[in-house]
Amino acid sequence: MQAQETPGYAGEQNQFLTFTLGGEEYGIDILKVQEIRGYSAITHIPNAPPHVKGIINLRGTVVPVVDLRAKFGMNAVDYTKFTVIVVVMVAEKIAGLVVDAVSDVLNIAASDVRPAPDFGLRCDTRFMRGVVSVSDKLAVLLDIDRLLNDDETAPASVVN
Repeated sequence: MQAQETPGYAGEQNQFLTFTLGGEEYGIDILKVQEIRGYSAITHIPNAPPHVKGIINLRGTVVPVVDLRAKFGMNAVDYTKFTVIVVVMVAEKIAGLVVDAVSDVLNIAASDVRPAPDFGLRCDTRFMRGVVSVSDKLAVLLDIDRLLNDDETAPASVVN
């Protein structure tokens, strides 16, 4: 039986940074990750969507920060010592993602990734690259470029 081809995957294996949100596992392509920072103060931006927490200064670059819990419609929780900001590169722009905790870096064979389920028009799954079994749970692999749109990753500028 031939392995099913999953769009967006090159080669036999890919590495994913996995993290948790509300007890669920998610993963993003490790090549999109610039760094992982402890949660720090964020400057809030007036009239921003609820999931856009604001901006941070990352070595002179203004970086928009998105709370993935809010983006996914999950209940808000108090940030803990495990809460981190994962800094990612999205279409040549930098953005920060607030997640509950970072889990691991996994090597995942392309043949182990299953396509995202189709829930119809009421459930947008375009941002899902696929689903993979991790231990006894399923992890959702995210396509970060599709998840974050241009409004959330406005061009960064230099802070003087």
